[in-house]
Formats: sequence, structure tokens, C-alpha cells
Amino acid sequence: MTVTIVGSQLGDEGKGALVDIWGGDSDVVVRYQGGDNAGHTVVHDGTEYKLSLVPSGAVRGKIGVLGNGCVVNPETLFDELDTLRDQGLDPDVRIARRAHVILPYHRVIDGIEEEAKSDDDLAAGTTGRGIGPTYEDKAGRRGIRIGDLLDPDVLRERLEYAVPQKRTLAEEAYGLDVATSDHADAFDIDHLFETYRAYGERLAAESMTVNAGEFLTDKLDAGDELLFEGAQGTSIDIDHGIYPYVTSSNPTAGGAAVGSGVAPTVVGGGEVVGIVKAYLSRVGTGPLPTELDGTDSEEELADFIREKGGEFGTVTGRPRRIGWLDMPMLRHAARANGFTGIAVNHIDVLAGLDEINVGHAYDLDGEELLTMPATTERWSRCDPVLRSFEPWEEVDWSAVAAEGYDAIPDNAQAYLDYISAEVDAPIYAIGVGPGRDETVVLDNPFEQ
Repeated sequence: MTVTIVGSQLGDEGKGALVDIWGGDSDVVVRYQGGDNAGHTVVHDGTEYKLSLVPSGAVRGKIGVLGNGCVVNPETLFDELDTLRDQGLDPDVRIARRAHVILPYHRVIDGIEEEAKSDDDLAAGTTGRGIGPTYEDKAGRRGIRIGDLLDPDVLRERLEYAVPQKRTLAEEAYGLDVATSDHADAFDIDHLFETYRAYGERLAAESMTVNAGEFLTDKLDAGDELLFEGAQGTSIDIDHGIYPYVTSSNPTAGGAAVGSGVAPTVVGGGEVVGIVKAYLSRVGTGPLPTELDGTDSEEELADFIREKGGEFGTVTGRPRRIGWLDMPMLRHAARANGFTGIAVNHIDVLAGLDEINVGHAYDLDGEELLTMPATTERWSRCDPVLRSFEPWEEVDWSAVAAEGYDAIPDNAQAYLDYISAEVDAPIYAIGVGPGRDETVVLDNPFEQ
């Protein structure tokens, strides 16, 4: 069977910990979109592993697959693999030959485009890793794919077509003097050819590339269990998110089929688990109706939650914006993904507060909305309709994790019951800390 893990909000929901836990019951863990802009922090046996490209299941010794929906920076990939090996792991990672390659010129253009957009308040808060420009080239049919790195003649042909266009864009549209800049190598065909041919040779030598759809279907036919791992979250999905403050791919469950090559009926026939953070966080610009950024007391509360929850980007280190849980956002995610269950993380971070609120609905020009409007402009005019919950005390969360659900404070249980009822999905797990042993697991989606 398959289990698909989806972020239900704006990313940073703590998906990696659940992938790590349930990945132990899978045989293969598949990343189906995104690139090295997607940070996962996994704690195992007291060791912290920071992953941005390698699937989280690598920590558990599972086969990891980067599907065709991913964009891959080979430099990042090999750096992560070498670091994991230095930490005593032996990751088995395969890459779809149809996945697209991030090249240095993508990262250069990403940076200067984001800087230009910031003047018009259209910056999406990108990581500058070249993700968006790589997906643009994919859609524009001028991309370079992993399979191309294995054939020097094809690689050379692709570079000779793409690089002059990118150089012209950088120079004429953005005024970059490539020849005298620090980025000359990023637009040098010979340099890129030699560098990426070498990456292709390593990929071939380590037998890392696969026809992903065929590889995964064969695994399913052999009776293997597959876990699909989405990056980012539903509300920054390029189709279903708060456009244009979105990522460049589809983190929603539908992307698991498109981005891996298995049939939609395979994904739809399995479990789809939405990961929920007990409050809201966001790196980047754009509206955020429940954001705590008004009065001094709100900003102090946001600072407290940010520090307690470690709300700083895994990849960028940037402080995240903080808000109350946004229920219209969760209802939207539940509809778009078809959650069969949810996991709620970080209820420990809210412990000990004097007040706990939830954005139960929106008020838009006097109309009550229970889900997100389709346009970001309308969403930006929404005011939250708050619902208050009785706060819960600080407890020994390690003891809670050991004792189970009944040890969770009653008021926190009421909060969890409310979330489950509103998205019409049972709770499979509750995160009460960053480690695998700090999660209260109620059900295993592989056993449903």
C-alpha cells in the first residue's frame, strides 16, 4: 500500500518526524516535488540530521527516491550523502532520470529576480536555491534532466541551447555584467559541461538513477510499502496556494502521482495524512490573517512561541512569522488533499500560555467564510473570527510521550478534538517534542 504525507499549512509543520516514524514500516520513501529548498530536521538516537534533499527515510535505512517532480542540485545531493556517511549512515538514494537539474545559472537568476520583485512586494521569500527558475525551464522545455547528465553528447547539446538564453536574460533584463561578475562560471558552457558530466559519471558509477514510475510500480507489485513525502505545504502549492506567494510545484497529494510516475489510483487507494502544526508559522511575505503582529503583547507572544518552537527556517535560518491556527486554511487543505488522517505537532509549544485562540472562520466584508477564498487579494482582506480555548499547563512532555494520549492535558485534548472534527479526519499522532520518541502515536496509517 501507499501512505502520502502532506503539509496542511505553509510548510514547517514537522513532516520529517512523522516520515521518520512511519517510514520504519515502509520499504521505500519517495520525495515527489521540490528541491533543496525543503528543510527536514530528523532526530534519531540523540543525533540531529538536517536534510534538504535526501528523503527523510534515509535515516531509517530505507530506499529513498527523488521522483521526476523534484528538481535536483547534484552538488547539494552529494554533499548531503557524504555528510550522512560521515555520520555513520549508508543511505540508498535513487533519482528519477526525468527529474530536472538545478544549475548554477538558476541560482544566480533566482537571486536577482527575487530582489527585483521585492520592490513591488511580490517576493515569495524564496531560498535562492534556483528552484523556481529550474521549474520555469522545465515548463519552457529548455531544462536539463538527470538522464541528460549520463550522456555527454546530449548534455553538451542541452547546455549550448540553454546557457546563451540565460546569459542574455541576466545581462539584458537584469543588467548583470556576467564577464566581470562573480558568476561568470555559472554561464560558461565549458565549465558547466565538465562539472555536470562529472556528476553524471558519479551517478552512473553508484547506480543511482532509475525510471522512477517503473521502479516504484515494480516495488508495489513485489508487495513493498511506499511512503510518499511532500515538501512545503498545501497553502504554498502553486495551484492551490496563496499565489504568487507560493512554491513552484505541487505539494498536495495529487502531486504524489504526477511527481513519481505511479498511477493516481495508487495514491488515492492509500492513506493521505495531513501534518498540522498547532499554530501557524511562515517564512516569506504575503497575507497571514491570524498573524500575531499587532499590539506589543501580540508581538511578545509571537517572539515567545518563535523561540520556544525553534521557528527559524531549516534551510535559510530566517525567523518565521507566527499566527494562531487558521481553520479555514485547514479545511481548504482537507478538501484539496482528501485527508484520511492527520497528525498534530507542537502542542507542547502552546503549553503555559495565558490565552489560546484559533481563527475559526474569516470575516470578508461582513460575510463569514469557512474556507480560503480563491484569490490572494480577497484572502488579504479577511479578518479572523477567533474562537478561544482554555489554555493547558506546562507538563513533562517526555513523560506524556511515554504514557500516551491519556497523559495529554484535558484542555489540550479538547483542542485536538476540535481540529479533528473540523477537518473530518481522525488523529493518528500528536507531536510533543522534536524527537521520534516525543510523539504520541495513536494509529499507524500502514495498518489502516
